Amino acid sequence: MNYFGAIIGLSLIAVSACSSEPQLLDPPEEKPEITKTQAELINRGQGIAEGACASCHAVGVDDVSQHADAPPFRTIGQKYSVWTLDEALAEGIVVGHPDMPVWELLPEDIDGLLTYMESIQVD
Repeated sequence: MNYFGAIIGLSLIAVSACSSEPQLLDPPEEKPEITKTQAELINRGQGIAEGACASCHAVGVDDVSQHADAPPFRTIGQKYSVWTLDEALAEGIVVGHPDMPVWELLPEDIDGLLTYMESIQVD
């Protein structure tokens, strides 16, 4: 067999291998442990919102803000993504209404609060 014959033979083998049925891999013995589900994050965030924010902000889907300058959480997404608040919450949010307390949250609390806020956004 000459050089070109060998190339053609290898090419045919490669093409036939590509057109065969894909082989399915066996699933792993154990599934990776899921530490937090979306529902757990939402519940955690709702608890934070109700405990720390509801005295001024509307934190639900149809309540009213108790403070005139405190926007309802469900409308924040109309101005910008709620996830833009992550850094401010980590460093101590000092924006908002004039008498808003400074809040510094742990990363898992920030994820929960923002996941909850995202879940209640209205158009």
